[in-house]
Amino acid sequence: MISRDLTSEIVEALDENPAVVLLGPRQVGKTTLAHEIATARPSIYLDLERPSDIAKLQDPELYLRDHLDKLVILDEVHRIPELFGTLRGLIDEARRLGRGDGRYLLIGSASMELMNQSSESLAGRVAYRELAPVTARELGEDIPVSTLWERGGFPRSLLAARARASVNWRRDFIRTYLERDIPQLGTRIPAETLRRFWTMLAHHQGGLFNASEFGRSLGVDSKTVANYRDLLIDLLLVRKLMPWHRNTKKRLVKSPKVYVRDSGLCHTLLGIDSFDALLGHPVLGGSWEGFVVENIAAAGQLEAHQLGFYRAAGGAEIDLLVERGGEIWAIEVKRTSAPKLTRGFHSACEDLQPARAFFVYGGQERYPLADGVEAIGLRELLNEVSANRAAN
Repeated sequence: MISRDLTSEIVEALDENPAVVLLGPRQVGKTTLAHEIATARPSIYLDLERPSDIAKLQDPELYLRDHLDKLVILDEVHRIPELFGTLRGLIDEARRLGRGDGRYLLIGSASMELMNQSSESLAGRVAYRELAPVTARELGEDIPVSTLWERGGFPRSLLAARARASVNWRRDFIRTYLERDIPQLGTRIPAETLRRFWTMLAHHQGGLFNASEFGRSLGVDSKTVANYRDLLIDLLLVRKLMPWHRNTKKRLVKSPKVYVRDSGLCHTLLGIDSFDALLGHPVLGGSWEGFVVENIAAAGQLEAHQLGFYRAAGGAEIDLLVERGGEIWAIEVKRTSAPKLTRGFHSACEDLQPARAFFVYGGQERYPLADGVEAIGLRELLNEVSANRAAN
């Protein structure tokens, strides 16, 4: 089993808040992590997709009141939205008795739905954490970063005994999401249409998103395309990276970039079933960029508004910008063994004056590349990002 960096942060959040919402796509390891936390304190676990557990909550206040001395873990809690009002009352009651923190761990895979439900009822009572797929920083020495990149970070895909088993798991994952999980949310989009759109996003990995172009290919209008995109973002399967637009007079690109968040799913959508096939595929550069972006976002627990990119009409460009604590980090991402900065990167750094600048490449050695810019391997950069988070 891979030890997850987020475990200690969730324990800390439970010690400081009555409830913690743990978000993440299905099969990413949320339940495993919750059970690990539960071993260290009195707890009870309910899976709200299991009829027997749902039956226990026919009178939720009565049932939960009997377990006020335990950590209550509610998995797929967004499926019973009326629970949130009950939780609010019990949290407030426990607070009055001086037992307010560490009461509930709420797990869900539908990000926006769960956040809306919980924020309306539990405002001021809840902290949010997101569990991403496994990152390069969490790997043991026995798993190369290239394997993580090829297979993606879902544990059952990453740790499969054979490459074919990993590919088959990802195929089944995609099919289950399209044919079962998304329809269960009440969304009426034909599975084949959404698969085509998801696959188009994979082909477009790291490219500028143009809803009109996607719409023409799918035979729908741009508003419908935006709805498809936002659904996959809500399910934590796609990332929208917004362009930087502050403190500059230059004419900037206004369209966001889009990524399929897990590199393994991206490869499976494209029919890439081996590392050799990946190295020969046109998506290679976009796949590496998306892989690095997701690793950085997870290692730093960065919110969407803390991530962006810079692209000006004159050619100035930075692949990824990270903002935290009033600082900007500029990060160039290229799958190469010989990093070389472009004039566009230098120009963009002159515009933005980042506090730190890095070139993430395929090697491991760290060395100065230019004045104020370091070439760096992915694992070492993730350590820098994590340390910066701890300091802020």
